Amino acid sequence: MAANRDLPSLGAGLLEEPQLTAALKMLELSVRRKLDGVLQGEHLGLIPGPGSEPGEARAYQPGDDVRRMEWSVTARTTQPHVRQMIADRELETWLVVDASASLDFGTAECTKRDLAVAAAAAIVHLTTGGGNRHGALVVTGDDVVRVPARAGRAHAQNLLKAIATTRRSAPGVRGDLKAGIEALRRPQRRRGLAVIISDFLGPIDWERSLRAIGAHHELLAIEVLDPRDLELPAIGEVTLADAESGEIRDVTVTEDLRRDFAAAARAHQQKVHRTIRSCGGPTLTLRTDREWIADMVKFVAQRRRGLAAGVG
Repeated sequence: MAANRDLPSLGAGLLEEPQLTAALKMLELSVRRKLDGVLQGEHLGLIPGPGSEPGEARAYQPGDDVRRMEWSVTARTTQPHVRQMIADRELETWLVVDASASLDFGTAECTKRDLAVAAAAAIVHLTTGGGNRHGALVVTGDDVVRVPARAGRAHAQNLLKAIATTRRSAPGVRGDLKAGIEALRRPQRRRGLAVIISDFLGPIDWERSLRAIGAHHELLAIEVLDPRDLELPAIGEVTLADAESGEIRDVTVTEDLRRDFAAAARAHQQKVHRTIRSCGGPTLTLRTDREWIADMVKFVAQRRRGLAAGVG
């Protein structure tokens, strides 16, 4: 399947200003065309029922946040119930975007960096309107680029442009996702939606910081991956380069190596998902070799079906 054919290449910040503006407008049109009419509803199109005001109680469903257990209703009905939250009139959405060197990689229809920008564009589109504000923290490993939270279409375009044009760190510098999450954690911001966009391939040293974010905000993790992050092709001898450390190694890709690599990649991904879930949020996985908008729509539809099935 040819995936992401209408996802423009943003060139990791290498495009000239008019080209970048045109590419972002093309991306916006693609997002609007494919998401409008499919995902309806104001505020937090990806996670239903956010907010800080308590609403109706409903039956507990697997995956619900146990911190919202409604114990009085649970005791009265002898069935677990959770308290739904009513969306605030104005939503503040913060994006923490991993822009480390490992994101400038892709063997399919786009790079992971392009996919991260596209995911950010979809989040912005789904949460725009009604005075909603968007801010971003773009982390490279040696710097955190801050985009203050503001409302308006012009600001949204500038935010996406900042994500697309943030340069990778200097050679030999590892990514530092924890720094971006910590930058969102402090100073504490008004309750809203926190979206973490990364390939999550580095060490899981961000759990404590993410747990603090999940306790205060609605949380969503968007994992952007390339097929080569999960499995190696049968290509024999190959030279591999670590995009972040710069280390180069000649490797013979045997069947044993392919099997061990796939097992280690799968174990790491499962650990990442478990950790994010324990911090109070779901994970949406997008891949460079798949139709990312279709995966996003499927994710939202599943979340909403689960919510509807639990209303009682």
